[in-house]
Amino acid sequence: MSEKLLMLDDWIPAACTLPTVELPLRRTEFDDLFSADVIDVARATSGSLRLELDPTPAVAARAAGLAAKETSCCSFFTFALTMTGGTIVLTVSTELHHEPILDALASRAESMARGLQ
Repeated sequence: MSEKLLMLDDWIPAACTLPTVELPLRRTEFDDLFSADVIDVARATSGSLRLELDPTPAVAARAAGLAAKETSCCSFFTFALTMTGGTIVLTVSTELHHEPILDALASRAESMARGLQ
């Protein structure tokens, strides 16, 4: 399987089965989450990404909905939403051979969270 990205500087992998017409909409959903709701981005391990989110019920619901939609087209991702002690964390994991996709997602999240895009 190819790990080529669809567009330069874009994290959407060729392995994604989302219809092409829907790709910009999904990217916008992720960008909105990254720019408005991500507090911190960290690599927990080489195969997982930790996104600390704004600890509100609305953000938790939005992250859960986005994770559910994403698992239907990018089954190589595993999402875990954890809420504890006033903190909300969305962990995105994948197998090591998909790590370049996770790297690109992490880079996008970091850029958007810092307002660099």
